Amino acid sequence: MSGRGILFVMTGASGVGKDTIRQASLPAVEGLHYSVSATTRERRVGEVHGEHYWFLDKVTFKGMADRGEFLEHAEYVGDYYGTPTRAVRDALNCGRDVLLELEVSGARQVKKRRPDAIMVFIAPPTLCELERRLRGRGTDAEEKIQKRLARAREELRAVREFDYVVVNDTISTAVKDFIAIIRAERARAHRVTEQEVDLFLREVRA
Repeated sequence: MSGRGILFVMTGASGVGKDTIRQASLPAVEGLHYSVSATTRERRVGEVHGEHYWFLDKVTFKGMADRGEFLEHAEYVGDYYGTPTRAVRDALNCGRDVLLELEVSGARQVKKRRPDAIMVFIAPPTLCELERRLRGRGTDAEEKIQKRLARAREELRAVREFDYVVVNDTISTAVKDFIAIIRAERARAHRVTEQEVDLFLREVRA
């Protein structure tokens, strides 16, 4: 459908597989634009500035936040994350669907500012499996893993705040479920414009 783009927000606990689902979904969904977030956390091996995140120091990040340049921003386990507003706004105004991958607190901020956003919660099959995945990444010290698990317990209680839930038991099924949500939202009748209705009618008469 044409017109203004749809804002999709993917959220869930750290380590649940959001990044993997996003990377697998984007090539399979035509016209879906991923908006890169900013963060103050250290860059991991293989991550590229401007592709995975905009990696900023805390002074720069705070200045942007003070100027109101983030659609949402939040602190998570000692680091800051935020979504630059301008890139999202420009893409939506051009009719492009936009995907944000956010922590739960950031997703809640977006929902307040953009109640039209489609909110998708990615959940682990169990907390034990989430802990196994966090440890398997080998990127965090034990203290940070415990903080992430404690935060995950709180976040999972909020699952009913969101529009959809995708359980990431197997990545292939989770990706299919996520793509199905995007396609279903694009097909909702209220997104059909008056111009498209006129086009349908002209084709019928022809």
